[in-house]
Amino acid sequence: MESPDERNGNDVRQPLLQKIPAKKEAEGEERLCIDEMLQRYCGEFGRWQLKHFVLTCIGWALEAFHTMVMIFADQEPEWRCVGSDCRVGSSYCDMDSSSWEWTAGKGSSTVSEWGLICGEKYKVGLVQALFFAGCMIGAGVFGHLSDSKLGRKGSLTVVCIINAIFGIATAFSPNYWTYVVLRFLTGFSTGGVGLTAFVLATEPIGPSKRGVAGMSTFYFFSGGIALLSGIAYVFRSWRELFIVSSLPSLLFLLIVIPFISESPRWYLVRGRVDEAMKLMHSIAKTNGRHVPAGVTLALDDDMENNNGETNNAVEGSLKDVFLSPLMRIRLLITVSISFTVSIVYYGLSLNVVNLKTNLYLNVFVNAVSEMPAFAITAVLLDKYGRKPLSIGTQWFSCVFCLVGFAVWGAGPWKSVRMVSGVLGIFGMAGTYNLLFIYIAELFPTVVRNAALGCATQAAQMGAILAPFVVVLGEELPFGVFAVCGLVGGGLAFYLPETLNKPLYDTMSGMHEAESESNRGRGEVIC
Repeated sequence: MESPDERNGNDVRQPLLQKIPAKKEAEGEERLCIDEMLQRYCGEFGRWQLKHFVLTCIGWALEAFHTMVMIFADQEPEWRCVGSDCRVGSSYCDMDSSSWEWTAGKGSSTVSEWGLICGEKYKVGLVQALFFAGCMIGAGVFGHLSDSKLGRKGSLTVVCIINAIFGIATAFSPNYWTYVVLRFLTGFSTGGVGLTAFVLATEPIGPSKRGVAGMSTFYFFSGGIALLSGIAYVFRSWRELFIVSSLPSLLFLLIVIPFISESPRWYLVRGRVDEAMKLMHSIAKTNGRHVPAGVTLALDDDMENNNGETNNAVEGSLKDVFLSPLMRIRLLITVSISFTVSIVYYGLSLNVVNLKTNLYLNVFVNAVSEMPAFAITAVLLDKYGRKPLSIGTQWFSCVFCLVGFAVWGAGPWKSVRMVSGVLGIFGMAGTYNLLFIYIAELFPTVVRNAALGCATQAAQMGAILAPFVVVLGEELPFGVFAVCGLVGGGLAFYLPETLNKPLYDTMSGMHEAESESNRGRGEVIC
């Protein structure tokens, strides 16, 4: 039933926000969903959320360490002539092995230690592809576990333990195939770090602040890459580099994890209302606010028992997502977009390293250059919404990839192509960042991490394919990247806007609110 104010058009609240009103179950008792309690009593982004956000997002820097260490560990070092048969300007593949040597010695990288050159060069790409394959599998596994009994914090703890163990063990690999296995296992755990940390960091934040906060998580990833370039510059041995880049995961477990709280949304959907309320009181107290007596939490679909309390665990899985037409379409679209975005992002990143500049400086500059894209997208996110920015950033990248495809690769046009590549990755970095927020808001708590896990798996598939696109030549990769950007932006048209809408807890709660909103506006959206 509509109120008089609603019929007269005087309701100033967001369309979906009004569908989850406070519930008076008994005299003096007020039942609220988490977003409403954050807005009314706890604070949407206060001191508690700031501390929790920063500590949790350190996990993104750890993911950057374990992922991007391959750039330095698997690099092809410089070499020099030592014999009379060595011909400057020729390939060492055409010379006797005794006529040249690695400048920094055999221990500087896996390539020099195990001779991954000439006919064995494919092994470098193989180990990198298998790392991302591990990420793809791990994203799905830990996405499900963090939505179920293990929880967000429990999953983050487990993946960091695995990362620390296998990351350090990699440094002691006696041969190439042991190295491959350990990198695959490290990838398996790394695939769960980013998505678990993202959801855990953003779920306790109120709806009006969640977008900007979510965009800010990626500063930690880019910052981790920039920091890794400095670490790699100091520790030139690949074995030392793996140890030094894996130790922060151990420190994170011992020093940071104890001060991170579980998500109140996960507590709520698991039926642990008392623990969820205890955490909400803690948030309010730290923020200088107060939750009145008689105010308690409720799921958005009113999963209550006879006493009016929400204490039954509510679960969801990918099976439930595929059984729901609404969720199924959203998942297929977001997975497709994640796949195309990843091809462009990682493909353009690999193209940039062909600038033949100092490797350490080049990686540092690439990482820093992504940050303006994050900042600009964060500023525009809450003004224009998720959907327009998702479309715009992908098509922005598409335009400059088309320029790179159209121009010649010689003379002054070489600089034009270089700038086109930088601007292409600038736009796609914003999209990559935005997608995590968008996907998190498109799915309810019970399947949020599972959905993010599927999207991350698709992104890892794109990362695996990106190197094969790059080797197609100078012009053709830009054409492929342009098509991916065009298709991804087009698919985003079929997703709904989520700006200032609540994070739903259950699938039935989301279905009910979406259906009522669509009927009220006469719209049909995915």
